[in-house]
Amino acid sequence: MATARRAALKPATRRTGVREAAAQATRDNILRAATKVFAKYGYDGGSVEKISKAAKSYDRMIYYYFGSKEGLFIAVLEGIYRRMDEAEAALELDTTRPVEALTAVIRFVLGYYRRNPEFVTLLNTENLHKGRHIAKSLRASEYSSRAIAIVRELIAAGAAQGLFRSDLAPRDVYLLITATGYFYTSNRHTLTAFLGEPLENAESVAHWEDFVIETVLRTVRADDSQEQTSPTNEAPTWQKSPPAESPAKSSSRT
Repeated sequence: MATARRAALKPATRRTGVREAAAQATRDNILRAATKVFAKYGYDGGSVEKISKAAKSYDRMIYYYFGSKEGLFIAVLEGIYRRMDEAEAALELDTTRPVEALTAVIRFVLGYYRRNPEFVTLLNTENLHKGRHIAKSLRASEYSSRAIAIVRELIAAGAAQGLFRSDLAPRDVYLLITATGYFYTSNRHTLTAFLGEPLENAESVAHWEDFVIETVLRTVRADDSQEQTSPTNEAPTWQKSPPAESPAKSSSRT
């Protein structure tokens, strides 16, 4: 009888698993569609109707899984933070070489913004709303705390070796890195027009990345390790090969 009971339970368990997988697939599909729609139209313009159409789903499914349009937007914000957090956590960092490890973190952050324009656009949208949606998230602080923990570990390792200052706040170093990467990416179009020179070509991007790395390393290094960021006493890369000046800038000095 016990064998028969187990046999009877197996089909029901299998059906439950299939339903759960289908439900998760529907939820994920709605999230992907919502990410694109909110990035394109903003929070106010990203209607439930547009999202359900993009997801090839129904309005009622959005309310079923997320409760409201705001609940969906919060889930989208949590999703973009989570993906960046997971990508950063996957970095292979050698804490015995803190200068190289911190350099890798800087390159990752700046590169992530460039490769994920939707991330920047969605954060711009949320900042227009003064962060009132993400403030309701129960998970957002988890992702920021892990990112700062990585910087804290590297700063501590560098300080132990006499390479980095011991009075640094990891949060400040983290903000310095993210600010330089985020501002450059989010304002690249207007800055290109304002400065009269392209900021999206490979040469300009590489120049800015080298400059940020040099800036951060100069900020964190200990006073007695002045040669650490430039061991050959040569000019940093960003000083040796600046982007070509635009004709507009050159002519302004004539």
